[in-house]
Amino acid sequence: MSEDRRNRGWYGKLDKDGFIHRSWMKNQGFPDHVFDGRPIIGICNTWSELTPCNSGLRDLAEGVKRGVWEAGGFPVEFPVMSLGETQMKPTAMLFRNLLAMDVEESIRAYGMDGVVLLGGCDKTTPGQLMGAASVDLPAIVVSSGPMLNGKFKGQDIGSGTDVWKFSEQVRAGEMTLQDFMNAESGMSRSKGVCMTMGTASTMAALVEAMGMSLPTNAALPAVDSRRMALAHMTGRRIVEMVEEDLKPSDILTKEAFENAIMANAAVGGSTNAVVHLLALAGRVGVDLSLKDFELGGEIPLLVNCMPSGKYLMEDFCYAGGMPVVLKELGDRLRSTKTCLGGDIFAYVEGAECYNDDVIRPFDNPLKPAAGLRVLRGNLAPNGAIVKPSAATDALLEHEAAAFVFETIEDLKANIDREDLPVTPDTILVLKGCGPKGYPGMPEVGNMPIPGKLVKQGVRDMIRISDARMSGTAYGTVILHVSPESNAGGTLALVQTGDRIRVSASNGALELLVDEEELTKRRAAWEPEPPHYTRGYAKMYIDHVLQADQGADLDFLVGKDTRPVTRESH
Repeated sequence: MSEDRRNRGWYGKLDKDGFIHRSWMKNQGFPDHVFDGRPIIGICNTWSELTPCNSGLRDLAEGVKRGVWEAGGFPVEFPVMSLGETQMKPTAMLFRNLLAMDVEESIRAYGMDGVVLLGGCDKTTPGQLMGAASVDLPAIVVSSGPMLNGKFKGQDIGSGTDVWKFSEQVRAGEMTLQDFMNAESGMSRSKGVCMTMGTASTMAALVEAMGMSLPTNAALPAVDSRRMALAHMTGRRIVEMVEEDLKPSDILTKEAFENAIMANAAVGGSTNAVVHLLALAGRVGVDLSLKDFELGGEIPLLVNCMPSGKYLMEDFCYAGGMPVVLKELGDRLRSTKTCLGGDIFAYVEGAECYNDDVIRPFDNPLKPAAGLRVLRGNLAPNGAIVKPSAATDALLEHEAAAFVFETIEDLKANIDREDLPVTPDTILVLKGCGPKGYPGMPEVGNMPIPGKLVKQGVRDMIRISDARMSGTAYGTVILHVSPESNAGGTLALVQTGDRIRVSASNGALELLVDEEELTKRRAAWEPEPPHYTRGYAKMYIDHVLQADQGADLDFLVGKDTRPVTRESH
């Protein structure tokens, strides 16, 4: 057993401090020999009954433990903050950085040599990765896995995507409230994350594409026995990673992020991947910017899953999952190291597509050149993004007058007014929903279509905001406008009636108001008072970076790998 292993600073000392560390652990029934210097593996668990996506992680933790014991390690499970995307107010994104702090400091303070990150729900995966990357001990991910396909009236229905669809149908009088309630009971039929290609499944797919999980991690359903087997194998592998000293900094290179960007385009992944990858890159010291996401612009959409397609994650799994997608990307992939120690190309060995309507071949995609588009102009000097694969093609090149909602409360109070002065061509603008403004940058960017237009059959309009949208959502929605309105960005100056030009092909987002007028408006603008004046939320507002920098806290960027030498007694 290694005498210089990290855990020896806790459990290897034959003095008062070593006595304390070992003795109190022994009250759980651990024998002397588990403190003999073998790798101690932390199992970082975001299980919670308030996070339904992660409600199966206690079971998966047992699988990881089996693998760690089998490989000669000592597994110790510990909890961290759990972020229930569908349950938290004002938004789980407000707390992603708090989870990252929890993970980072837990790993640093306890005597572990490596860590398995058990997550899945939208913000738990990036939050855990950000925290682990800032300590840079060997780390690997096991995701919750997606739910089984939703069912309603004999048809498959998808998390989130069909919520938005059904809600609009109820507003239009095309669906009864009783049917709406019946669909609610059939949508979520098992433990696991959204079974659409929402943010949770997107992040699991990108983790696999970056080599931070074992192959097939992204798509195996939460209740599939193969996920428990994968957890077991992950437990074995993390012990080997400790022996090899294989750390996140060895895996999360610029090339790995480029692979993630291309994979996100190929799977029709969530726009939220942008802020999470940017924040993670900041932790590992990789120079990643919005411009890098243009790499995905010419990658075709290969995965036919909601919200960009018609199938669900269960179907994606049975069709072959991420190994097939990586195989289709072929030599476009960058050569990078993975948690297996070898190259990412090993992930495609033996990959075979079993349904080429679910995973399309590269030369017969669902949509060509469907990756996220970065937009810039005087309305978004630091950038904004749009997801063409989920948008209406005709609206990606558009110029029209704006109708402005100053706050989310303004929108909710007025969106269904029969006298709202909007047409299908109008561009809806929402302010006050950025990182500082809301705070936390919520998923409200896919604003509802005005009620009077819904009744006319309108199902998409251009919508612009400093907010995010759910990865399960669809529509011509321009998001992450930076700087945000509450930071004094041009978005704060937009008025109803102003004309706006959108050109996805040219990457342009322009407010067609002359600079003299904008200067007058800027001089008269006053920021909205902050919504919080104490606690974590105040710290967040004071220190959060803008969306184009990943919305991390400014003092968390980077890492600290120094050993902890001071004792508590």
